Amino acid sequence: MAENQTPDTSASQDQIQQPEFALQRIYLKDASLEMPNSPEIFLVQEAPQVDIQMDVSEKRLGQPDLWEVVVRATVTAKTKIGDEEHTVFLVECKQAGIFLLRNIPEEQIPLILGITCPSAVYPYLRSNVSDLLVRAGMPPVYLGEINFEAYFAQRMQALAEEQKAQAEVTKQ
Repeated sequence: MAENQTPDTSASQDQIQQPEFALQRIYLKDASLEMPNSPEIFLVQEAPQVDIQMDVSEKRLGQPDLWEVVVRATVTAKTKIGDEEHTVFLVECKQAGIFLLRNIPEEQIPLILGITCPSAVYPYLRSNVSDLLVRAGMPPVYLGEINFEAYFAQRMQALAEEQKAQAEVTKQ
């Protein structure tokens, strides 16, 4: 006794509509090292002053649901030789990842791109900066942990203030 049964397509449609987040690839997008005052800087005994700047950017790629997130670090070390300040080294690294974000609610995409994705990419950036300096004959610089949730909140606040300032200029 075979009964005519229609396949339940609602279950397969639910599976299709499930949110999906996946890391596709992590790669070193760019790395540069400058040591404009070598070899003299190797003779200086004074510890250099190190400045670290970070930035996160994201962009949608040509294929649907794919995003690139780039975490950039610029590390500059300066020291005094006599009375003059000299650059010991300047390192810039861009570590990137390609992420799949499918069926994610639009309001959650900025949070994932600004917090989750950079958190996945950042450990690779830390390692690459340290390795590059060691291979150049410098002591390693260890980039500290970053709370990307707080960093994202700061970025959003700065963006809101910038938009507010632009609106005030437009009114005048």
